[in-house]
Amino acid sequence: MNTRRIFINTALVAALALPLAAFSAQAPAAGKPKIGMIGSGNVGSNLGKVWVSKGYTVMFSSKDIEADRRLAAQIGRGALAGTPEQAAAFGDVLVLAVPYGALPELGKSLGSALKGKVVIDASNPFAQRDGAIADQALEQGAGIVSARLLPGARIVRAFNAIGAARMGAVHEAPGKIGMPLASDDKAAVDVASAMIRDIGFEPVLVGGLAMGKYLMPGTPLAGEHTPAEVRQIASTLKP
Repeated sequence: MNTRRIFINTALVAALALPLAAFSAQAPAAGKPKIGMIGSGNVGSNLGKVWVSKGYTVMFSSKDIEADRRLAAQIGRGALAGTPEQAAAFGDVLVLAVPYGALPELGKSLGSALKGKVVIDASNPFAQRDGAIADQALEQGAGIVSARLLPGARIVRAFNAIGAARMGAVHEAPGKIGMPLASDDKAAVDVASAMIRDIGFEPVLVGGLAMGKYLMPGTPLAGEHTPAEVRQIASTLKP
């Protein structure tokens, strides 16, 4: 029996059984932060997929872990699935892509796992969906309220007013679309900016968390703008 031929054939079968995405994605790269994705709907899945394709390791999480496991299996190498608590413990950087009304409970359930971690807050408040906490965020500013709901987290508001599908496609023509950021933590902005630039956006810091009230649909910074346009619009806005 030709054992060498059997070994090669077995290896070929195993390779063909891998998800196609495993071949298109880069291997997880050393030095890039691990990402804990809290919320794996349209925003979370699109962002996570493109980060994996750029060599990041992403753990997807939501209320439906079976859906997260299917998503991770579809994406392949570099994609994992877990509970929100597991994703929070896993990630060097956390990305919140959940309805804003979920933030009070997440602040309690994730607790100490948030302390000292960079948290990219992509959640938006909508009064009809999120209730009283959305009213507070719309009145006081989402950045300020998010910081109160997630004590100890190093919050960067981003990905708040661009369509979910576009989030996963901008890397095809990088540098043309500005991504406004709001944060009071310069080091956190540096981390988030590198991640944002890796997937094709040009990060533009528009100010501290008080400017987070402009990073949501219906505000002047909503939609797609060039980096120069983001800077120009931001210069007309007050905290």
